[in-house]
Amino acid sequence: MTGEARDKCGVVGIYAPAEDVGRLTYYALYALQHRGQESAGIAIADGNTVVVYKELGLVAQVFDETVLSSLRGHLAIGHVRYSTTGSTTWENAQPSYKSSSTGQIAVAHNGNLVNTLELKQSLADAGGDPTPSDPRLHSSSDTDLVAARVARANDGDMESAILGVLPTLKGAFSFTMMDEGRIFGARDAYGFRPLCIGRLAGDTGWILASETCALDLLGARFIRDVEPGEFVMIDGDGPDGLKSRSFAAVTHAACVFEHVYFARPDSTLMGQNVYATRYRMGERLSAESGVQAELVIPVPDSGVPAAQGFAHASGIPYGEGFVKNRYVGRTFIQPTQAMRQQGIRMKLNPLREVIAGRRVVVVDDSIVRGNTTKQIVAMLREAGAREVHMRISSPPIKWPCFYGIDMPDQDELIGARLNVEEIRTHIAADSLSYLTLDGMLQATEIPAEDFCTACFSSRYPIPIPAHELAIKHVLERPQTTRVPGSDLRVDGS
Repeated sequence: MTGEARDKCGVVGIYAPAEDVGRLTYYALYALQHRGQESAGIAIADGNTVVVYKELGLVAQVFDETVLSSLRGHLAIGHVRYSTTGSTTWENAQPSYKSSSTGQIAVAHNGNLVNTLELKQSLADAGGDPTPSDPRLHSSSDTDLVAARVARANDGDMESAILGVLPTLKGAFSFTMMDEGRIFGARDAYGFRPLCIGRLAGDTGWILASETCALDLLGARFIRDVEPGEFVMIDGDGPDGLKSRSFAAVTHAACVFEHVYFARPDSTLMGQNVYATRYRMGERLSAESGVQAELVIPVPDSGVPAAQGFAHASGIPYGEGFVKNRYVGRTFIQPTQAMRQQGIRMKLNPLREVIAGRRVVVVDDSIVRGNTTKQIVAMLREAGAREVHMRISSPPIKWPCFYGIDMPDQDELIGARLNVEEIRTHIAADSLSYLTLDGMLQATEIPAEDFCTACFSSRYPIPIPAHELAIKHVLERPQTTRVPGSDLRVDGS
């Protein structure tokens, strides 16, 4: 995949009195940059005051030495963002912060709630327009809504306030939160989005993070995942500093797309290394849809492990068919209309010497709209490929996600509109095959019932209210009952 669907965010939380917590949080966010490139932020506290610094842009653009030197404290949370609820504005950057006479709260969120309008209305009904000492909404993100509800519920006991709010939230969430002296973490009862716990090197503190790659960068030791429906509180750097309790009955439905595309290949999810899982997906893809060819090439970077697995299983040599421009990002890049029409050419350039005259198998993790894949096939033909066979290491995406992936409406998903042969014709490939749903799930080596597969199967674990079907910007516009596709199930079946 080359950017047509995006994960919502990455979150981190660190408690370490003996360390430079602001800098550690910065490094952890750097490791999670792939999860969000619209904005970055850090909230830090010294036991008395919470300070938040956030801005639009990449982690390295938002934080410099001057900013990092000013972030002083012994506990912090951090966030990198892609928007799934709310526009790309400074107000919607995270962490969200609220203060009142009873305390301060900062919240970082990975996921997407499906009852935001209900939550906003109940917040208004509870007290009308907030007073100057009572937190108000300053953005159109569901995170700001959660922060406001927690702050309003806080009567001096922040832990109880959070535990009172969590059961009212429907949808996907992995939170890191903090007050003046404690870090909190929580994961929804379905476990849609990942969140793990680690111990810093030398046992000097604790870290919560979306992925284990953030722990690795800090030299931290992985302890375990935060369980679905679990709330954790960190109020000390020693082994007794982490406390846990359950706030909801558990129904496992982790996002399988984390294993297919979103997570970094060096991360471990649900006990499985992501690279190894994607490699196995490639092997199964070869077994299900082999083809006569002379070279297997990936669409970099997410297609690499599956392409290597496909090559190994098929016996077809693996090669690098594209050079990727590592300096092309999406934040603040505003090309001319002519450059927009060039599309993927800004990021990838085919290696003619490798491709010319050969029958090539091109492996990618998914096809969303189909426009990017069509450009890739055209580029390979221009570079002299004799045949181009597309192989996709996941099933066709036919339904939108409401649990934390910024994915197009159903009428924009090519897999919802066309069958496989029609998609092959659209992208002008010589052949096209997808990995089956069973093959994908078996490659994870995790029980199939532990996953959410809604974007592939339409089986939504949580019912989706009609007004939430607009996906993004639900807090910015009047309610709507438009359903993106007539075959979209919204009853949780």
